[in-house]
Amino acid sequence: MSTEAQEHAKIEQLQHASPDEIEVAAGREREDLQGWVPSLASDEEIREALEKAFDYRGDITLTKKDGTKIEGYIFDRRTGATLATSQVRVLLPGTSQKISIPYSEIAGLAFSGRDTAAGKSFEAWVKKYWEKKAAGEKGIGIEAEKLD
Repeated sequence: MSTEAQEHAKIEQLQHASPDEIEVAAGREREDLQGWVPSLASDEEIREALEKAFDYRGDITLTKKDGTKIEGYIFDRRTGATLATSQVRVLLPGTSQKISIPYSEIAGLAFSGRDTAAGKSFEAWVKKYWEKKAAGEKGIGIEAEKLD
């Protein structure tokens, strides 16, 4: 059996297999957060919103209590016992500058940037793969999409 025939046989087998027959790590359900402006009425809401902002794959806009707005990508957060001892670390756009902001200084948060991971789950890739395969395309593989 040729290599191409073997590959085709494996693909056919996977296409008709149940999820229990395939080794697949469970993914997390992603929320559509783009454009969301959470209420930050309690310490718990602040912590929850900043956890979601950390998982978000786009820029956010933080408004500090002094009115300063900071837009950037949250790449790290450090949680402490209080809001004053907790902080987010933000990468500012177009630079390599990173700043830290204590949770206690944050008055507002908006998920302002495009979520670059939206719609790019493994399941979405598999669906696109099978559509291309059914259309007769050859040499189908994992290709990175261009970011805007």
